[in-house]
Parts: sequence; structure tokens; C-alpha cells
Amino acid sequence: MKHILVTGAAGGVATMIRPLLRAEYRLRLSDVRPVSDPTRHEDVVTADLDDVEALRTAVAGVDGVVHLGGYSVEAEWDTIHAANIVGCYNLFEAARLEGVKRIVFASSNHAMGFYPRSQTVGIDAPVRPDSRYGLSKIFGEGVGALYAYKYGAQVLSIRIGHVAEKPVDRRRLAIWLSPRDLVQLIRIGLEHPDIRHEIVYGMSDNKRAWWDNGNAARLGYRPLDRSEDYADMVLAADSGRTGDDRVDLNQGGPFCVAEVL
Repeated sequence: MKHILVTGAAGGVATMIRPLLRAEYRLRLSDVRPVSDPTRHEDVVTADLDDVEALRTAVAGVDGVVHLGGYSVEAEWDTIHAANIVGCYNLFEAARLEGVKRIVFASSNHAMGFYPRSQTVGIDAPVRPDSRYGLSKIFGEGVGALYAYKYGAQVLSIRIGHVAEKPVDRRRLAIWLSPRDLVQLIRIGLEHPDIRHEIVYGMSDNKRAWWDNGNAARLGYRPLDRSEDYADMVLAADSGRTGDDRVDLNQGGPFCVAEVL
């Protein structure tokens, strides 16, 4: 088995996908918080994203990195800057110093959140972040490109929609990503022979999608799960209207109005 480092391993997304990942990879789990119930195929390394030397220890000897670490919602700039700007740079630099080339970066749909839901957006559209958080993910994609083209890394940035066992509201019918479809995208990032730096959208087979995910399809992505299977239940429970057009009409939803001063 290849040995893969997963950062942010105590978080919700990592917890959902760990059972699927460890069926294919030996995992090293890293976080500043306790990681629950590691198995014999998982070793745990405590590392803060602000500590390059600790990150080098976490990265040393692995075949690839799945970078889920950082701050995952909107926050004041100092928090986002420390976790998602400085921390992201430190992770890529630690990987470079340790000779680890394969990195899967968890970007976000919030890099594009101010596009209207009436528009289908591809990976080549100009970025429109809806938050400091979304802005930080654009920075992470840029770091991935720098390390790919300057230092020879092989980086897949996944603009993740919403990872869950099922979509729970109208907006997430468009952006839902099942755990096993996320793992398929991660596998492409870790295994595909021709990646330099690629950006894809992290979504399942969603009939109501706002994104053109042709680049993921080109790389071999074939989603297994469909949000439409849950549509009747979701639409009966959620009108999709909050009364604020910035929330209701833009792809980023509530992130388009979230503010922390």
C-alpha cells in the first residue's frame, strides 16, 4: 500500500472518508486535535500548520498528501490567514523539502461563490470568492500551481461542494459530493500519471449542477452517486428562499453574506 498523509484528519470530511481511503492506502493522520480511533493501518502525527518542522516530520516518507487541514468556514482575517494562507504554504513547502510530489488540495466552491446560479461555470472562469475563506482557497490553488510548475509537484485542486452522506437542502442538490465520489477524485490526484496542476469541481452526478466538470471527466472521473435520488425529499422540505437575493441567487449561498469583523 502507498503511504498517504491526511491533514485535518480530525475533521468531519476526513472522518467520513478514512474508512474508504484505508482500504486502498496506509494512512498517516495529522491534526492539532485528537484523531479518533486510529486503526493498525493508520498512524497519528500531531502537527500544527504554522510549524514547518513539525509538518516535515508528518510528511517525511509518505508517497502523497491529502491536504484537508485549515479553517473550513468564514472567519476573521487573522484566523484565515494563519490556517489557510500561512498553513497552506507551509504544507507545500514541507512536502517540497521532503521530496513528496503528489498533493491533493481541498479547495472549495466558495472560490467561485459570487457567480449566479443561473450560470454554468467551468474551471477557466475568473474566480469570484464569496468570503475570506473562499479567497484563501484561491491562494491555495495558486500555491499548488507554483509548486507544480516551479518544483515539479503533481497537484490536484478539488473545488469541493458539500461532502455528506446525502444532500440536505435545495442548494446542496447542486453541489453535493458523496464520500465515495470524493475518494475517487482523491485517487485520481494520487494516481493519475499525467497530472501537473489540475483543478476540478468536487461534486457527484448532480442533475442541478452549476459547474462544468469536464476536466474531471477528462481525468477519468465517473461519479457513482446522484443527488437527484434525494430531490423529492429535499424539495418538499426546503423552498430555497431566505428573502435575501445574495443568498438565494448566488452559488455561494450564505457565504455571500457571512461577515466576521
